[in-house]
Amino acid sequence: MWIDSHCHLDFFPAQIIKKTIKSAKNSQVNNIVIPSVSPKNLSQVVDLAGQDDSLFYALGFHPMYIDEIDDSDLHRLAECVKNSLPVAIGEIGIDLFARKDNIKKQEYFLASQLEIAINFDLPVILHTRNAIDLVLKYLRRYRVKGGIAHAFNGSNQQAHQFIDLGFKLGFGGAMTYPRAKHIQRLAKELPIESIVLETDAPDMPPFWLEKSQQNQPKELEKIGSFLAQIRGLDPHKMAKIISKNTSQALPMLGKLCT
Repeated sequence: MWIDSHCHLDFFPAQIIKKTIKSAKNSQVNNIVIPSVSPKNLSQVVDLAGQDDSLFYALGFHPMYIDEIDDSDLHRLAECVKNSLPVAIGEIGIDLFARKDNIKKQEYFLASQLEIAINFDLPVILHTRNAIDLVLKYLRRYRVKGGIAHAFNGSNQQAHQFIDLGFKLGFGGAMTYPRAKHIQRLAKELPIESIVLETDAPDMPPFWLEKSQQNQPKELEKIGSFLAQIRGLDPHKMAKIISKNTSQALPMLGKLCT
């Protein structure tokens, strides 16, 4: 059984969601975590996860949507967490790839959401694009209950700093490209107990998909097999390891799956 620890299933057309879930299950991807990204889709991901017992959700505001939110949305987020069963606060973080002009606002809302995670004793799902050291600075200041550094592509040293803070590292389709030597080396050499897998579907397609094909959670089985190959492990054993790691990163997921 595989777990997709990061999939924006709510971004899929409504008419294909059931088919997408079914195809994932047929590929042994039995659980999917759906992170929210803005105030507009908080209730959407909660409602979507309620449609199938294989779906779970995280609640938070993505740094790319920060300009859409204010303090009242933080209050709404806290109320939504209080009245539901998220497995994490996320997707939250800092993104200095797309823009740097609102960095102080990104930092403010990251810190505020880390406080919410602490208040509810929840892990976090982190977005760290071009901002790993800055995010790590906030994690040292706000000692949350671990979580996942989504789409990790930092250095070995940065990886171990996350691990030391109780985090798992998310790897997905980017790892499968022939030129992705750095990510492949990390996936091969980092402690196996520190790795979780994700599709980030419909984004981050793996190498084997044509440009016209949409990334889907079912691809996690092949991504997992790719990881098993570079680690020299049987895919079935790798699936068990990844499931255990993901349940450790998101303890509520393990409780709700049993």
